[in-house]
Amino acid sequence: MTDRTWLGGRELSHDVEEALKGGATMVQLREKEMSDDAFLTEALEIKALCKKYGVPFIINDNVEVALACDADGIHVGQSDLDAKMVREKLGSGKIIGVSAQTVEQALLAERSGADYLGVGAVFSTSTKKDADFVPYDTLKAICAAVSIPVVAIGGIYAYNIENLSGSGIEGAALVSAIFAETDIRAASAEMLELAKRTVTRNEAADL
Repeated sequence: MTDRTWLGGRELSHDVEEALKGGATMVQLREKEMSDDAFLTEALEIKALCKKYGVPFIINDNVEVALACDADGIHVGQSDLDAKMVREKLGSGKIIGVSAQTVEQALLAERSGADYLGVGAVFSTSTKKDADFVPYDTLKAICAAVSIPVVAIGGIYAYNIENLSGSGIEGAALVSAIFAETDIRAASAEMLELAKRTVTRNEAADL
């Protein structure tokens, strides 16, 4: 998930490509302060990079920009449009992710047509200061309650991602663990391997 806080004068496309070279498996473009026109211009550039590396490209929150750039999907929060309404706007074949912090929210999102859930914050985070904390037991309960993939988010770094082993998650959304690092490509590669290890342990726990 992108965040221009750590660009330090670089272009966002540069840092995103470094993450993709390191093995990032999906890119979510998040811009809260940008005009729709500027957002769309940036989205088309990042979409082209994602196509080059063969990974899905997701827009955060902005349905109009997602439609305009023909993104692979969109991620919406609890205060944004309902997944059912988003599906009506985007049509079939697009990926819809929904943020959830409780089992009830997760089940509703699944019933409404979400393809995956973003659950967190699983650890304290400085990226979203208003993020609600989701305890490990709640994360595990959400994973057990739904049949769609659950992606953990919030304060996830190399030193703590494996603490999510056994929860049932199928992925991790990362911000500063990649973009705040000096070597973004290396950080992305390291987090990919740790995420694979964590998911493998989740699968083993289900056996």
